[in-house]
Amino acid sequence: MSGDEVCRASAVALTGLHGTAVTVEAAVSQQLPGMTIIGLPDAALAEAKLRVRTATSQAGIALTNRFLTVNLSPAALPKHGAGFDLAIALAALAASRRLPATHLPHIAHLGELSLGGELRRPAGLLSAVVAAQRLGFQRVMVPAACGAEAALVPDIEVIAVGTLAEAVAWYREGCPPHRIVTPAAPRDRAVSGSGPDGAAAAHLGDISEIIGQADAVQALVIAAAGRHHLSLVGPPGAGKTLLATRLPTLLPELTDAEALEVSSIASLGGRPLTELVRRPPLESPHHTASAAAIIGVGTGNIVRPGAVTRAHHGVLLMDEAPEFPRAVLDALRQPLETGTVEIHRSQIRTTLPARVQLVLAANPCPCGNAGSPDTALECRCTPSARVKYQHRVSGPLADRIDLRLALHRVSRVHRADPEHGPPSSATLQRSVRRARARAADRLRGTPWRVNAEVPGRWLRAPGQQLSRADTAVLDGALARGSLTLRGYDRALRVAWTIADLAGRERPRRDDIAQALVLRNGVGT
Repeated sequence: MSGDEVCRASAVALTGLHGTAVTVEAAVSQQLPGMTIIGLPDAALAEAKLRVRTATSQAGIALTNRFLTVNLSPAALPKHGAGFDLAIALAALAASRRLPATHLPHIAHLGELSLGGELRRPAGLLSAVVAAQRLGFQRVMVPAACGAEAALVPDIEVIAVGTLAEAVAWYREGCPPHRIVTPAAPRDRAVSGSGPDGAAAAHLGDISEIIGQADAVQALVIAAAGRHHLSLVGPPGAGKTLLATRLPTLLPELTDAEALEVSSIASLGGRPLTELVRRPPLESPHHTASAAAIIGVGTGNIVRPGAVTRAHHGVLLMDEAPEFPRAVLDALRQPLETGTVEIHRSQIRTTLPARVQLVLAANPCPCGNAGSPDTALECRCTPSARVKYQHRVSGPLADRIDLRLALHRVSRVHRADPEHGPPSSATLQRSVRRARARAADRLRGTPWRVNAEVPGRWLRAPGQQLSRADTAVLDGALARGSLTLRGYDRALRVAWTIADLAGRERPRRDDIAQALVLRNGVGT
């Protein structure tokens, strides 16, 4: 090639979880030695010219002594981070006639350079590899330290190199095959499991630890089987938080596609992964969290997922829900309906996944003692204070809650019965898996997998529509105005879940009545 030829290498720019292919172009011009990077780089990316020059010199592969211009195309797309260092260095070396440029455009390069020439993991590596695979790349070059993480993505060849010198040597040797292979993740672990996510599941404990709340546990099973939203209201010490944190232990393991998606979200936080996250995540933000922390935010050209995205395919627990600002709670309404979060800013626009199971936990009043039978704990809040406290959760958000439980403190401790003790999380999880399998079989050929996703038009279609005799209790509540049409559909979904748990083909009248009672709030 001629000394003035433009050399190109490929990289991936992330906007949230969405990736865009970036072509790194490098060309030499007859000017004093120097280097510039154009194409809307941020400050960290603009500093790559200093890292690249020092790293190539330390590796003994000095750049040309003329002026290097590096362009990141498409030029109108803002780019951020140090993950472009490897592509910039290889394109610059190719333009300096230090390595062949033939294969550079066909491989996605992801890696940050140290001054000594070592390669480091960029933030969001797994997400970038997933994006590269979807963009059509068949090979990706990553730092050796995170080769196993990149190999979690199927159908893409991983080239793991520890230093810039190793990357240059690989190209000079004619790009020999170099595949990182990891063993398949086990799919039959118990709830407590092993590995990173198994340890997290074990940390959540077991539902058998809950004493004296059998009805609440059964409601949790219904919520887990249909992925229904849940509200827990009760005084301090009734076990609201304990019940809510045990809900993830009842959920089945994630499918391969779900695990890859959840793992990609986890990788954005900078934590390296050695295996896919198989357990549904649990996010429990503090009530002082802002709307940006819960929903996500775009600052400049960087998207930071919020708690509702980090809880994707898992549980979002809003403990002490009335203490959250009302605007924060109401911001959840759109994600609960669509399963996504739209981030719109002046420079960026992207969509983040947010298909979560919401759990609201709250006290009945500011002091927490409303309804207590113990006169020593009599509530001293005024009626207006109670109403104001309860209305901090708006009506539109409350209408999206499928199951509402009013909890009371346990009045006596039952002695453990070794033969007929409370069921464990593993036992109840098997019931949840069977119920979900029935729902998935019924929903085969549709885009939905659990009852909570089914729209009202499908529930009222000729093949699934229930008789008027069965739905009479719902029809009456709708006619009286005590139930909205959204609530009508949500109660039907819960009834289908109850039928699935019981092994019935269709909900019966008593299933629908139970679903309505659970929706209107049942005491335990």
